[in-house]
Amino acid sequence: MRRAMAGTAISRTRSLSNKSCCFHASSIGASLRLRFLGSAANTSNPGDANTAFRFSLGRNFSSLSASESPPPITEEVIRKSVLSSQWDFIEQVSPNLNPALISEVLYNLCSKPQSVSDLIHHLHPNCLDTKSYCLAVVLLARLPSPNRASQLLKQVMVTRIATSLELFDELNLSRDRLSVKSSIVFDLLIRVCCELRRADEAFKCFYMMKEKGIVPKIETCNGMLSLFLKLNKTEMTWVLYAEMFRLRISSTIYTFNIMVNVLCKEGKLKKAREFIGFMEGMGFKPNAVTYNTIIHGYSSRGNIEGARRILDAMRVEGIEPDSYTYGSLISGMCKEGRLEQASGLFDKMVEIGLAPNAVTYNTLIDGYCNKGDLERAFNYRDEMVEKGIMPSVSTYNLLVHALFMEGRMGEADDMIKEMREKGMVPDAVTYNILINGYSKCGNAKKAFDLHYEMLSKGIEPSCVTYTSLIHVLSRRHRMNEADDLFEKMLSQGISPDLIMFNAMIDGHCANGNVERAFMLLQEMDKKNVPPDEVTFNTLMQGHCKEGKVEEARMVLEEMKRRGIKPDHISYNTLISGYSRRGDMKDAFGVRDEMLSIGFNPTLLTYNALIKGLCKNQEGDHAEELLKEMRNKGIAPDDSTYFSLIEVMGNVDTLVEDSAS
Repeated sequence: MRRAMAGTAISRTRSLSNKSCCFHASSIGASLRLRFLGSAANTSNPGDANTAFRFSLGRNFSSLSASESPPPITEEVIRKSVLSSQWDFIEQVSPNLNPALISEVLYNLCSKPQSVSDLIHHLHPNCLDTKSYCLAVVLLARLPSPNRASQLLKQVMVTRIATSLELFDELNLSRDRLSVKSSIVFDLLIRVCCELRRADEAFKCFYMMKEKGIVPKIETCNGMLSLFLKLNKTEMTWVLYAEMFRLRISSTIYTFNIMVNVLCKEGKLKKAREFIGFMEGMGFKPNAVTYNTIIHGYSSRGNIEGARRILDAMRVEGIEPDSYTYGSLISGMCKEGRLEQASGLFDKMVEIGLAPNAVTYNTLIDGYCNKGDLERAFNYRDEMVEKGIMPSVSTYNLLVHALFMEGRMGEADDMIKEMREKGMVPDAVTYNILINGYSKCGNAKKAFDLHYEMLSKGIEPSCVTYTSLIHVLSRRHRMNEADDLFEKMLSQGISPDLIMFNAMIDGHCANGNVERAFMLLQEMDKKNVPPDEVTFNTLMQGHCKEGKVEEARMVLEEMKRRGIKPDHISYNTLISGYSRRGDMKDAFGVRDEMLSIGFNPTLLTYNALIKGLCKNQEGDHAEELLKEMRNKGIAPDDSTYFSLIEVMGNVDTLVEDSAS
């Protein structure tokens, strides 16, 4: 009997269960809502209500079969899921939510910014549009830290969901909808623009704030000034600074230091000094950063005496110089080749207890490398290691470059090996040094192997890289490959610079394709890359090599027409071209023109003229030039004597003349 009753009960339960599976989704939704509300109504503790909601929600969704659609998701369901931290559920339904629903949820969570932050974190990006993002940003800006709001703005701008100007307008609407008076969101928008180095957009947002009568915070303005300075947009810096005055935005010491830096960058060092007085008049006392900025400005332009005067003024004000102060002076001395003074100041710095850093050591290493004193450079490298300062990739780059310049290839390779053994990864500069070094040695295989290695490491080649590779190809008479490489570079969006064009033009002229060289000149004009005297001298040499001196002369005139002053090489190229043809009247005519504009003849000038005279069997005239060049203190070389030997055939006489 009991078994029969139990069987009947089980049968009825199954029947009811099957029927419940046939209910419409809306009924489940209604049941879900009623069950939650009923549970909540019978629960005095809000935590118990949340527990009831979680249990009810989970039971209803889990009871649905695969063929049934889920219940409709309302704003209330989402909001209560957020408040009860039902993040698994939120993530599950997230792909099916729309921006309008999310905006409604956000609006009703206006008093709970942390919940808004959590919700945004768990939502699928497709749920949000510009409107909902901006609502979220305005709410997140209420948190103690503005970081979350800034991150969200940055995300929207980086993914290009909306432009900064569209965001500004939508943020303004969101503020109105939420009745928020704070304007911090606009400041955050400008700061994000600055983080992304979008100077123009930041400035436009600044003006939009101004139009709405909203005054940006000084921190926002300082961020803009700093960005403009970094991007060398000094004119924009002054425009913004003037606007700050009009809006009566009070400057800070940080603001003044930026403006001092701007003046130094513009080379207006006297005004930078005077600006200190202006600061003091505004109630701000210059600090170490102020003085260091001006000292760096003088030092970077080689005006060490001016830098020392600022150093003295700094001490008078009771501000002691620090490592940065000495580092700037040492750098300026090294640039001017005053290495012994730089080393002396370095020693003094150590004596007074200031610790030099890797940058200071690298400055001295660079100075001695440029001088060719590698022994001293390596001594400083060893000293920094002894003091526990690890050489950086920059340190190795300086030393490797110097070794290549002296043709010490094996030692350069050893340095790279040592660098890798110490766990340092070569950077783009390292590869460019190596590729350039092997290219100058004519080792095309090694240069291209390094290029492929560079690519395999994910390091993008630059214009510098391609210039070196083109140079080695031209040396190997492989100009078709050089042209292909040039086109490949253009297809990658790398713009050729003056040095690159000059390398291409030189390669084609050296390999007898002057026509292609002139096509490259036209391409320079199209790309707004102004040619220089090297460009035109190379083209002139290309013509002269083919005996087309009149065409070379026309290139010289074109050079003048463009406002580029011919140099010694320009005139010597023409003199050599005329002399090689035996047109000595024209050759001397160019020499006279050269003298008339203040250029003195060089060894190359005399050698070209003597060679031309000897070719025309004018030995007497050639000897007169030989005496003239000696009287002017220009020592003849082998080329001079060989030309004279050819025409005179009397070596003994020439040797006696040279001895006398």
